[in-house]
Amino acid sequence: MFQRVVLAILSFAFVISCSSKKPEDDAGTNALAGGETTDIKDTPINFDPMGSDGSIPGLNTVNFAYDSSTLSADAKAKLAQNAEWIKANTGVSVQIEGHCDSKGSNEYNLSLGERRANSVKAYLQGLGVDSSRLVTVSYGEERLLDPADTPAADAKNRRANFVPSR
Repeated sequence: MFQRVVLAILSFAFVISCSSKKPEDDAGTNALAGGETTDIKDTPINFDPMGSDGSIPGLNTVNFAYDSSTLSADAKAKLAQNAEWIKANTGVSVQIEGHCDSKGSNEYNLSLGERRANSVKAYLQGLGVDSSRLVTVSYGEERLLDPADTPAADAKNRRANFVPSR
């Protein structure tokens, strides 16, 4: 009998502790007319599944020279904008995807794509982006942006794409 009473009390305490909801902290919320807020956490963001290869204002794909993971001046300028976007969207993590053209072996292109993604991540970290919000992956030549076999298509495919997620 005593065991049943103790078990019932513990069960009741567990249910009570699981069902209690902490009140939300309104500190730092910028209220607008009608109860709307301007906090990023309160603003739903629907991301283009293509990431920066698609259309996400403020987030840019960066391109690389043939057989290189070195960042150009243009790439660094775009990454500075990307860093600001990432810092402003605090509830977002970003996957940095390294891509290559279809020249070279699959193994080599996976390695080059990884070097490209890591080069971008290191640069963003240098600009003050928290590394815990950045994930890298290499797709090598597996996800071509432009499948045509032309120099212009190859140039488009040598890139780092940015895919945000919550």
